[in-house]
This record gives sequence, structure tokens and C-alpha cells, in this order.
Amino acid sequence: MSLATRSAFMNTLVLLTASFVVSVILTGLLRTVTNHKKMLDKPVARSSHSRPTPVGGGLSVVLLVFAASAYSFLTGQLSESVFFSLFGAYAIAWIGLVDDLKNVHALWRIPLHFGAASWSLFWLGEIPALDFGFFTILDQTILLPLALVALVWLTNLFNFMDGIDGLAGAELIFVTGFSLLAGINGLDMGGAMLLTVACASASGFLIWNWQPARIFMGDVGSGFAGFFVGLMALITVQAGVMTYWTWLILLAIFAIDATMTLCRRFLNGERWFEGHNTHAYQHASRKFQSHSKVTIATILINLCWLTPLAVASVLYPSLGGFFSLIAAAPLAMLALGFGAGRH
Repeated sequence: MSLATRSAFMNTLVLLTASFVVSVILTGLLRTVTNHKKMLDKPVARSSHSRPTPVGGGLSVVLLVFAASAYSFLTGQLSESVFFSLFGAYAIAWIGLVDDLKNVHALWRIPLHFGAASWSLFWLGEIPALDFGFFTILDQTILLPLALVALVWLTNLFNFMDGIDGLAGAELIFVTGFSLLAGINGLDMGGAMLLTVACASASGFLIWNWQPARIFMGDVGSGFAGFFVGLMALITVQAGVMTYWTWLILLAIFAIDATMTLCRRFLNGERWFEGHNTHAYQHASRKFQSHSKVTIATILINLCWLTPLAVASVLYPSLGGFFSLIAAAPLAMLALGFGAGRH
């Protein structure tokens, strides 16, 4: 190991440790404040929890990522385009915080999400081509709308899937951790710092969010997490260290459960934009009478099934679509088996 590599490794380790410790402390402080301010998620018929629980713990992740982005930008390690694109994610966090406090209706919330996504895409510039192997989409008039919808969908996807203890936090750790390892030699220092801090701060938050959760991520955290993941997907694809297919594989559990559930509710004529408890993971948590069992199962699927396929998609990018299908097929059957979208 060269001196430069050893130094980079030690710097990353120090940043991971510091971000984790600060996140644990900050999330604990947020729990005290939100408890005092009565910012509580009170159980209703569709809830997966049985007692009032503070919300807004995901704000610790938002604040640490913001601090990392500001520092890396001011020290010349993060480009202007990436720095300002992240303000779309901070806007999403602000919308989520207001939603946690006052419950913003979807008819207002979704247009604001599209506005934030438009801002971020404006700063990121050209959207990377989408390669299917046998043909490639290069036209920006097609790629821009696709990227816009994808960012908004990911924002809401994480919100939909943040319904049991530990699940959304564990997923954020997984996708940011993998992308950090995949992009460590191809991303600039600022991009690597963002992924490092996001991964470590999500780990610190998870200490408080594991079953039984002492604080929830809240819309401030889940919306930010989904939007941030979408931005990092575009950034890593632009840098050539990952592909869209790699990200699709990494997010397969969340994407399949949320999409299949939404489609079934829409086809059944239900008010799809309203809260419910019919995702496959929610059915599973009731079946096994445990949040942690479902979250641990998700972690194991991510590590043992999706990680090897994601690695393969990085090594053989022209076969990314094929690996995505292999990843998705059994997960779709699993979601159907657990009744995604069914009452």
C-alpha cells in the first residue's frame, strides 16, 4: 500500500468515525428537543408502531451532509455544480420538516419536489447516457424528464419505505457504503466525502432507530435520503465509476416493493397518495411480529444477493440490464408473496 493510499484510507476512517460519533450525539439531542416540543408520531390504525415516538431524527444526517458539502466546497474539493445541486436535497429536507410539523398535502408537496429536482438537474448539467447494451439513449430531451421523474420517485420511495424501525437507515448505509467503495478511486475528494459522511451519519442515526425505535427518521430525513441517493447516482454515473443499472440493483428491494404496491393501489382505484400499511415489508413485519427480523432479512438480501450482482454490473457494464433482471425477478415474486399493495 502506497503512502498516498494509506493516507487516504486513514482520512476516510477518521471521517467515518467522527461523523458516526457526532451523528449519535446529534440524534440524541434531536430526540430530546422533539420530545420536548411534542413532535411525536402518534399511532393510528395503519401505523406499524404502538406508542408515540419522536420524529425528525433524520435531520442529523441532513445537517452533517450539509456541513461536509460546505467544507469540501470552500476548500476546493467539491465542484460548484455539485455543491449547488445539493440545495435541491436541502429544500426537500425543509419540505419534509414542515410536513413532519404540519402535514403538507401531496397536491402541494409533489410540485415542490419537482421544483427541487429541476433546480438540482439545472446545476448538474448534462444527464449521462442510458446504455441498454443493444442501444443507448443520448437525447437530453428524453434523459432530462427521466431524471426528473426518477429524483421525485426516489424522494417518495424512501418515504414510503420508512415504515418500520431501522429499514430506511439500513438501506441508506448500504447504498452509500457500496457507492463509496465503488467510487473511491474515481470520484473527487468532495464526492467521496459526501458519501462517507452520509454513510456514517446514517449509522449513527440507526443506533437510535433500531427496534424499538427511540426516534423516527421523519419526512425530513427520508425525503432527503431518497433525493440525495438520486443525486449521487447521477454524479457517480457522470464520473464513470458506476452505472444506472448498478444503482437500480442496489435499490431493488425498495424500488420493487414501493412500485408494485403503488401500481396495485392505483389499479384498484385507491387514493394512492395517502398513507397506508400495505407494502410487502409491512405485511412481513406483521407476519413475523418483528421489525428487526424484516430489517435484518433486508440487509442480508442486500449483502448476499444484490451486492454480487451490483459488482458484476460495474465490471461488465454492457450486461447491467441483464444483471438487473436477475436481481429483480425473485424480489418481485417475494413482494407478491407477501402481498404488496393488498389489504
